[in-house]
Amino acid sequence: MNVMNIMSAPQMTRTNPAHAGTAPLTSLVSGQENASSVSADKKLGTFESYLVNAVNEMNNQQLDVNRVTEQLITDPDSVDIHDVTTAMAKAQMSFSLAQTVIERLVSGWNELSTTR
Repeated sequence: MNVMNIMSAPQMTRTNPAHAGTAPLTSLVSGQENASSVSADKKLGTFESYLVNAVNEMNNQQLDVNRVTEQLITDPDSVDIHDVTTAMAKAQMSFSLAQTVIERLVSGWNELSTTR
């Protein structure tokens, strides 16, 4: 006699380490390249390298949203809509933060240049 265990939950695909579960983490898009490489001559502790890394990370988030959205359109069963929404929110937040930082840098530079 075959008895099914009603209490066991099916294994679900985990794409975020914050999600509960014991399944291994998997990427939403296969073959994902990381384009956030900084040239070797730049030091990691400089302000310039920090800004370049931040812009590259923001760009990667925008590209991830494009990839996930394209995958949602072409194969809707392979992508969870919540992951798409989360990716869009992260990209929007990083873009908004970048705009704020740029505005503050420009206003700070203007303050320094007008100081007599």
